[in-house]
Amino acid sequence: MRRPLGGSAPVDWLIVGLGNPGAQYAHTPHNVGFLVIGELARRWELPKPRRRFGALLSEGRAGVPGGEQARVAVLQPLTYMNDSGNAAGPARGALKVDLDHVLVVHDEIDLPFGEIRQRLGGGLAGHNGLKSLRQGFASADFGRVRIGVGRPDSTDPDIVAAYVLGRWRQPKAEVEALVQAAADVAERVVLGELELAVR
Repeated sequence: MRRPLGGSAPVDWLIVGLGNPGAQYAHTPHNVGFLVIGELARRWELPKPRRRFGALLSEGRAGVPGGEQARVAVLQPLTYMNDSGNAAGPARGALKVDLDHVLVVHDEIDLPFGEIRQRLGGGLAGHNGLKSLRQGFASADFGRVRIGVGRPDSTDPDIVAAYVLGRWRQPKAEVEALVQAAADVAERVVLGELELAVR
């Protein structure tokens, strides 16, 4: 939904990256949401984040200086992913952001590596981070940028967990390209250049 930027709320968009805190998780598929919001903060030259709501929060403007810009808050929960809603829910309430202007960036094992899709609402596909956000927001009708990380050739929960919590199996250059592409999609959504598909 396109609406004029600069409304009455403190920000136009709340962007939440999903991942787990700690160095042991930093370079894993499950933390690709953290990588993407880090790239967005870099390209938008956002200030150093501060601790609020049990998360790291940085506020600023998205887009090219001199052009149309959106006021954004970028949130990295410091909870484990399964409790992300405990940070994102209070942040959304304090920032007074409409749910359709919350954009969650997360890994998606049901998409092939490299595939990226954006949508508003829809199912949670067993993703515990999304389940926690549904609880924290009291609704699942938030925007998502779903980043395909692929999945192992197994449905065994332990094998799947080891895959998403283990090191990337793809070459570093391919992972970096995936992060850039997902950041491009998120940026286009925030600037109103790309609509969220409604499910």
